[in-house]
Amino acid sequence: MAGRSTYYVYRAGAEVARLIPAPIGTPVVRGISQLVGLGFMGDRSGQVRRNLARVHGAKSDASASRGEVASTFESYGRYFYELFRLPGASADFLGEHVDEVGFHHIRDALDAGNGVVLALPHLGNWDFAGAWLAGAQRVTTTVVAEPLEPPELFDWFVRTRAELGMRVIPLSPTAGNEVLHALRANDAVCLLCDRDLTGDGIDVEFFGEHTTMPGGPALMALRSGAPLIPVGCYFLPHGRHRLQIGPPLDTARQGGIRADVERITQDLAHRFEELIRAAPEDWHLMQPNWPSDRR
Repeated sequence: MAGRSTYYVYRAGAEVARLIPAPIGTPVVRGISQLVGLGFMGDRSGQVRRNLARVHGAKSDASASRGEVASTFESYGRYFYELFRLPGASADFLGEHVDEVGFHHIRDALDAGNGVVLALPHLGNWDFAGAWLAGAQRVTTTVVAEPLEPPELFDWFVRTRAELGMRVIPLSPTAGNEVLHALRANDAVCLLCDRDLTGDGIDVEFFGEHTTMPGGPALMALRSGAPLIPVGCYFLPHGRHRLQIGPPLDTARQGGIRADVERITQDLAHRFEELIRAAPEDWHLMQPNWPSDRR
């Protein structure tokens, strides 16, 4: 029953967000997000504080102020508010609200015909970025998404992203083959990959501490020949967004497949560090992600 309640909360939030004009809704969402994050989500608030401390290079959470934690929850609330209002947005609207740096890296990859793997941390509004890529740039866009409970909630996210022009592949044992098929069709495949969902990822050093990250992006790039490009999404004032699209990682074969996946995944972790440090308050990773978090 609790799962279905979550689904109804999302649906109600989406309906309300579409009805309230942005000049009213934006400050309301800002206040509610900070109140809920700091007042009722103690575990996630503590995780955000630890994450910010890692970004700052601190050995404890002392350097992460209450204001910084509040800003992260405000950013997270803005993500959902914009996602709820995004279906039906025109290509012109999407294009006018995105400042991009480095899109030529994606265009060069697609011109080569092997598709492109876009690797993203949970930074800013990645769904706005996908909608912009599919709608404003007319790039065939495929995303891999974590299944959610209840199933109705996951289906709602799938429908919402489909309305935005994205095809969704659920994370499953067959997802790898589906991703390869999409790359062979010269799609842009977007992978959120700063968190190891399956628990069998690659050991990496990430913000000075060892953890695991998914090896899928590196493996897909190696198997398909598609470039692997890290992307950061950032919130700007007045409903605008900035996309930082980096140059491709070096995915040339240098040894055995396992060694190459490990090398590339570690390189990707370091790129993610650079992207996240540019705006730590926009990093929406709120689950335990390092062994010390789980302890």
